[in-house]
Amino acid sequence: MTDRTIRNLAHLRRSASTARVLNLLKVSQDHGSDPDWAARPMFRTPALNRSLIIKHRLRRNEIDLLRSRRQVATKVVVPIDMAELKSGGRYVFVDQHGFERVMREAFGLHPDDPDMATLRLMDGVPSLDPFLLREQLRRGGVDPAPCYFAISDADLQRMSAFVQREIQPLVALSAQTFGDVAIEQSVRRMASKILSNAPGDRMEALGVTLRLEPDEYQEGVFCWKGFLYYKWLLTTLLFEAAVVADAVWNVRPSGPVDKAAREYLDRGRSVLRHRIGRACDAVGETLRIYDDAYTALTIDGQPMLFRDFLLRAPDMFTTLGEQLGAIQHIVSFWRFRFSPGAAQVSTEELIDIFMDFETGLRGRDEAMIDYASVAA
Repeated sequence: MTDRTIRNLAHLRRSASTARVLNLLKVSQDHGSDPDWAARPMFRTPALNRSLIIKHRLRRNEIDLLRSRRQVATKVVVPIDMAELKSGGRYVFVDQHGFERVMREAFGLHPDDPDMATLRLMDGVPSLDPFLLREQLRRGGVDPAPCYFAISDADLQRMSAFVQREIQPLVALSAQTFGDVAIEQSVRRMASKILSNAPGDRMEALGVTLRLEPDEYQEGVFCWKGFLYYKWLLTTLLFEAAVVADAVWNVRPSGPVDKAAREYLDRGRSVLRHRIGRACDAVGETLRIYDDAYTALTIDGQPMLFRDFLLRAPDMFTTLGEQLGAIQHIVSFWRFRFSPGAAQVSTEELIDIFMDFETGLRGRDEAMIDYASVAA
């Protein structure tokens, strides 16, 4: 590992989990004395249950490491010294060539081990956002203790209220079909089914109406839930992203700044402001595809358009998750690193932060200029 990677790993120890990082080491330090943490672990293997799971945007020299062609991989980092992360860590990508062999040699895990299944479930979602990760794991029969997910009861209630408002037109439409006049109660029941991924007559009836196979419908509904969650999240995230974009423009490092570093930081401020705005616009455009399909179902009487959306949703969900995950990571890390009372940022560290953000926001077909020599 490079010095830069080690330094970033040390920062992760102090920060909470984000859409890009699941910090199980911090969870173990904060909740290790909680009986529920031991009784319902995320992983049965102790080293994995104190690891760092990272959604990592692959660099050009890393793409061929994976068995499938992709832009974002799930990276498992196990610190060499749990008490001193500057010592670095060993890592493996889920689904890399020789993944099963590495896991067997490092942890004694066989391909059908439950921990391997958990890693693959994590790899199956585009971000490690606690809400979506919890639902993905539950779909796979994995139900870790609540301490592994930084979801407050207040957020769950706000999310539930948002979903109820969103689905009210659909419930009103189906009430005409099924004769259900208790609209408010029906809205609550259906929202609960969507949020819990629980089967139910109303949800299954919608699948039949849309002429979808059960597996197609269940996968589509999970992604629909993701779209609803991301739409709710975007209501606050857009403002926070704008705040960070302004802060990027104004932040200044401590200490001397040479000519090369000044040129990179000046370029980085402009590029990041532009890309943060472009990423927010791209998320909004993807969500409008859902809005248009939902309107076609509930207002225009064209249910097949919503059926098409559910069939396309898994692919769009991956892209949407990557886009929003990059924005969430920038907002959460900026809030952590530049919180009141935090140490001043050096020139070298600020360049690292800009490089990390630019990598996360880079489009699928874009290449980032290598500015490592600037920070060396």
